[in-house]
Amino acid sequence: MTDYEAATAFLGEWGRFQREVFVLLCLTVVPNGFTGMSIVFIADTPQHQCLIPAHLNLTALWRNSSIPQVMESHSGMLVRSQCSRYRLEEVKVFSDRGLLPGVDVDLSNVSTESCVDGWEYDQSQYISTIISEWDLVCDNSWKSPLTSSLFFCGVLAGSFISGQLSDRYGRKIVLFVTMGVQAVFTLCQVFSPSWTIFCVFHFIVGLGHISNYVAAFVLGTEILGPGVRTIFSTAGVNLFFGAGYILLPLFAYFIRDWRMLLLALTLPGFLYVPLWWYIPESPRWLLSQGRVEEAEAILRNAAKRNKIESPPVIFGPLQKELQCAGSKVHNICDLLRSRNIRWISLTLWLVWNTVAIAYFALSLNTANLHGNAYFNSFLSAVVEMPAYILSWVMFRWFSRRLSLSSTLFMGGLFLLFIKLIPSNLVYLGITLEMLGKFAVTVAFSIVYAYTAELYPTVVRNTAVGACSMASRIGSIIAPYFIYLRSYSISLPYILMGSITALSGLLSLLLPESYGMPLPDAIDHMQHFPGCCRKTPYTLTHSEEKENAADRKSKDGLNKEPHRYPAFGE
Repeated sequence: MTDYEAATAFLGEWGRFQREVFVLLCLTVVPNGFTGMSIVFIADTPQHQCLIPAHLNLTALWRNSSIPQVMESHSGMLVRSQCSRYRLEEVKVFSDRGLLPGVDVDLSNVSTESCVDGWEYDQSQYISTIISEWDLVCDNSWKSPLTSSLFFCGVLAGSFISGQLSDRYGRKIVLFVTMGVQAVFTLCQVFSPSWTIFCVFHFIVGLGHISNYVAAFVLGTEILGPGVRTIFSTAGVNLFFGAGYILLPLFAYFIRDWRMLLLALTLPGFLYVPLWWYIPESPRWLLSQGRVEEAEAILRNAAKRNKIESPPVIFGPLQKELQCAGSKVHNICDLLRSRNIRWISLTLWLVWNTVAIAYFALSLNTANLHGNAYFNSFLSAVVEMPAYILSWVMFRWFSRRLSLSSTLFMGGLFLLFIKLIPSNLVYLGITLEMLGKFAVTVAFSIVYAYTAELYPTVVRNTAVGACSMASRIGSIIAPYFIYLRSYSISLPYILMGSITALSGLLSLLLPESYGMPLPDAIDHMQHFPGCCRKTPYTLTHSEEKENAADRKSKDGLNKEPHRYPAFGE
C-alpha cells in the first residue's frame, strides 16, 4: 500500500462518496459512445447511380437501360454502374426513333460518359448522409475515409495536448472543458454548409472526444480505492461507453437524416453542466502538486458524505514535505528520458496502435456487412458489453500481461480465419468477425487500465494521453483498411489479423503490474524485463542522479524511503 492509500484508508472502499464519483464519471463517457461511431451512419454511402435529367423525356425502358452493367471487382458479378452512364445524346436519338435497347440497338457499341448531371441516391435506408448531400462518390469517394481519418487526427491532437494540460492544470477542469468542446462543435456540424467546414468541426470534435474520456478515466483511477479502481477502469467506464454505442443505431434507425441525427446526439451533452459541482478534483493529483490543504478539504468532505469522522491530521508534516518536494512539472519528454520508461513507452505505443486499428476498422466496417446496417451496428455494440465484463474478470484475478497478450492473439486468429470461410457462408464470416471484435474489445479495455497502473501519478495522465495519441495513428489509417475492400474483401482481415496476433506476442515483453502498488514517482515504476535480459536491471546515469537527489532530500528529513517491489518480487 502506498503512503497516499494508507493515509486515505479511513474513507473505506465503497461509501456514498465513491459511489457518486463512480457513477458520475461513468456517465460522462456515454456521449463518447455515440459521437465516436456516428460516422458509420452519417457518412454511409447509399446505393446510387448517374442522374438522368427529366427534361430529356426518355421512355421508362430507355431510362432504365441508360446505366451500363459493369463487373464488380471483388465479387465478379455484373451490377449497375454507379459512376457512368451511356451518352445521353445517343440514347435520346434511339429513344425518339422508337428503337428498343438490346433488340434494335446493341448497347455495347454506345459510348459512355461520367455522371455530369450528378447522382440519384436510394432513400430506402437514409433520407440523407454527408455522402449523398455533397456527392462524395466515384472520383470523390476518397473523401469518405478521409472524413473519418480527420476525426481521428483531432483525437491524435487531443491526446497530445490534453494529457499534459491535465497533469499541469488538473483533471477536473480538462474533463469539463473538453466535454464542452465536444458538445458545442458537434452542434456546429449540424449547420455545416460544405464538406470542408464539416471536416474542420469534425476534427475539433475528435480533439474533445478523447480528451474528456482520458481525463475521466484517470480521475476515477486516482480517486477510487484499489478494489473499486479495478472495476472502474475496466468494466465501469467501458460499459457506459458501450451503452452510448448501443444507443447510436437506435437513434439512427428512427432518425434517417444526418443533420437531425447529429442534433439528437448533441443535446444530451449539455445536461452534464451541473456535474461540475458534484465531481471533485483528484486529491492525489493535488497532493503531487503541493496543494495539500485543497486535497485534505476534498477528503474531509468525502468523509462527511460517507458519514465517517476524518482524522485530525490526514497528511503528516513529513509526508507534506515529501509531496511538495516531488511537485516537479513533468511533460511528455519524461516518457523517453530514461531507458526503463522509454522501453515501456515504446512497447505500449506499438500495442495501442495495433489495438486501435483492429477495433476501429471492425467498428466502422459494420455498415458493409451482409444484412441490415442498423442491426449489424447494434450487434457490434452489444458484443462489447460482455467483453467489458470479461476484461474486469481477467483484470481482477489474472495476470495483466497474459490477459492482454492472449486476447490480442486470439482476436488476430479469429480475423485470419475469416479468409478460410467460403463466400457463401456469410453468417459464419460475420460470427468470426464479431468474435474478433469481442477479443479486441477485451484487449482495448485491459490496455487502458494496465497502462494507468504502469505509470506513476506525476505523468499518468500524460502517459495515458501519449499512448492514446500513439493509437490514433492506427485509428487514422483504420478507415483505409476498410477502403481496401474495393480491391479484395479478405485483404483487410489478413492485414488486421496478422498485426493483431503479432502485437499479442509483443505485449509479453511488458512488466507485470498485478498486485503491485500504484506508483507515485518515476523511480517507483516496474522494470522493463524484455525477452533476452540475463542480468538484473541497472539504473542509467540519469536515473542514478535522480534517485540520489531523492535520497538526499529524504535523508534530510530523516526518514527511510518507502520501498516498492521490483518486477518479479
